Amino acid sequence: MIPLTLTPGQVNLTQLEEIYRTEAAICLDDSCRPAIEAAADRIAAAAAGEAPVYGVNTGFGKLASMKIAPEDTATLQRNLILSHCCGVGEAMPRRMVRLMMSLKLLSFGRGASGVRWALIELMQDMLAKGVTPVVPAKGSVGASGDLAPLSNMTAVVIGEGEAEYQGEVLPGAEALARAGLQPIELGPKEGLAFINGTQFSTAYGLAGLFEIWRAARNALVVSSLSTDAIMGSTAPLQPEIHSLRGHRGQIEAAEAMRAILDGSEIRESHRDDDTRVQDPYCIRCQPQVTGAALDVLRQAAQTLLIEANAATDNPLVLTDAGLIVSGGNFHAEPVGFAADMIALATSEIGAISQRRIALMVDPTLSFDLPPFLTPDPGLNSGLMIAEVTTAALMSENKHLANPCVTDSTPTSANQEDHVSMAAHGARRLMQMAENLNYILGVELLCAARGVEFRAPLQTSPVLQLVLTRLRQDVTRLEEDRYMAPDLEAAKALVADGALLDGLTAELPEMG
Repeated sequence: MIPLTLTPGQVNLTQLEEIYRTEAAICLDDSCRPAIEAAADRIAAAAAGEAPVYGVNTGFGKLASMKIAPEDTATLQRNLILSHCCGVGEAMPRRMVRLMMSLKLLSFGRGASGVRWALIELMQDMLAKGVTPVVPAKGSVGASGDLAPLSNMTAVVIGEGEAEYQGEVLPGAEALARAGLQPIELGPKEGLAFINGTQFSTAYGLAGLFEIWRAARNALVVSSLSTDAIMGSTAPLQPEIHSLRGHRGQIEAAEAMRAILDGSEIRESHRDDDTRVQDPYCIRCQPQVTGAALDVLRQAAQTLLIEANAATDNPLVLTDAGLIVSGGNFHAEPVGFAADMIALATSEIGAISQRRIALMVDPTLSFDLPPFLTPDPGLNSGLMIAEVTTAALMSENKHLANPCVTDSTPTSANQEDHVSMAAHGARRLMQMAENLNYILGVELLCAARGVEFRAPLQTSPVLQLVLTRLRQDVTRLEEDRYMAPDLEAAKALVADGALLDGLTAELPEMG
């Protein structure tokens, strides 16, 4: 695979999603090399001087007042990495580590970190040859950098730690050797440059964003099918309603649903003489809820895009000003806020989906659909417990959506006395995305069964394609059977984006 050539400071969401989904390797555009080397030269000069410069010739954190002799700077940086390899728990998924490594390269590429070009070349080669550090996922509080996970990543660069290579977990030095690579001894500040930064939190935030944006687009398709299943009205999708309010997401959600439902025989069959005046909110207010979630996701996306292009270690080398300045760009507060916003949107998309499921299985509300969407209720339970499962997942996501960024606690002998908790705030998004995809998968099963009960009337041409695609993987539920595989298959169709094939022209884009 040819690596993606990226220009630091100018990377877009499409490129970042490609790295995440395809495990693409990257290389930095050569235009950034002069600035990187100039910053490295300035660090080397500072290390040879007498003036104390944090992280170059001093200790770290609460030990910053301790001066380090020039001959000990390499040991200082090595000790920093090894002592900070304190991550615990399950290892990060491979593609997440690769995204984190790519983000670290992009941060170095801004020319403010003071690392040598040789380190950038090694990281690029690790990505290209598939040497992936084993990184425990727990241990960062999202300030002073994602210290523990980034240390586990960096350990492999110096020939320590563990890495996965060609499907085998090996000691870091052996993994590098098998790929034809050599570890590098860190110079002044280079260890600190690697582990100060928000790349762990940002990688998880971006991954959650990409998964949940796909889920939100799926929600527009699946909820349109649900609207036809209960013979809901499309009057609330009238464009003037949404333009009068003015929110972009709401306008686009309504527009997408109008296009998806266009040509439905089911809809045309009850335009006149329908005794119902209004549908429940889970049908009538879909653009207002899902559209608002789209707006929140877009706002979070812009924050994460800025962060992905940022220099976030400490101290930073301000070459033009001739300064090496200690600051706080490693504090992941923006990422923490973005993660909380994404979590809220995820919870709400799932909450309204679950209410549509409850609507469809309830014969008192579903406009003549059979109880629990089975043709022989009583003898069969149909989709009764599938709905209960979605209630459990909805409740779990509500709990997970509680804010993380407000839960600061002091660390490191009160030197780091306010932290963002962005790391687990972003990491939870993957579990929430999986829960949401299960909820939408069950809604898909219910909506498809409901539409089939409306035969001989047919849904719209677009939704008929969705129904056909579902039936390739999940056969029609005529009588009770072992249900778990059906739920897994429906969830996979949502998570993999298979339902969206050929429908992209009708759905909102993130940009």
